[in-house]
Amino acid sequence: MDGTALAEAEQRLGRGLPAQLAALLLETDGVVGAYGKDVVWSLDRIVKQNLLFWSPDAFPGLYMPFDPLLFFGDNGGGDQFAFVLTPDRPDIFVWDHEDDSRLWAARELEDYLHRSLTSGGDWYR
Repeated sequence: MDGTALAEAEQRLGRGLPAQLAALLLETDGVVGAYGKDVVWSLDRIVKQNLLFWSPDAFPGLYMPFDPLLFFGDNGGGDQFAFVLTPDRPDIFVWDHEDDSRLWAARELEDYLHRSLTSGGDWYR
């Protein structure tokens, strides 16, 4: 991946990616864990998933707004991991698709990667 692709993705999203995530994506276009779990999605998937979740017509009345979040990975079972963009912070949160909760999962991306790649199951609970 190169800086041009990253800049184009940020333009499509209408906002910048967190610096930690951008740096990782410049090195590798996603991270796959055990059993094919998408610990960090490809840049293309990050753009597509977030544009879908930010769309006002995607989930009307079903979930709280996703605008403050930038999703970038999942647990393979429907729960998704995100940075909080507003207010800007390095922490990673998990969105539970069953009850729409948003819970703290990791201090920053490196902590998230360590926990998700070395722990089993629902490590964030």
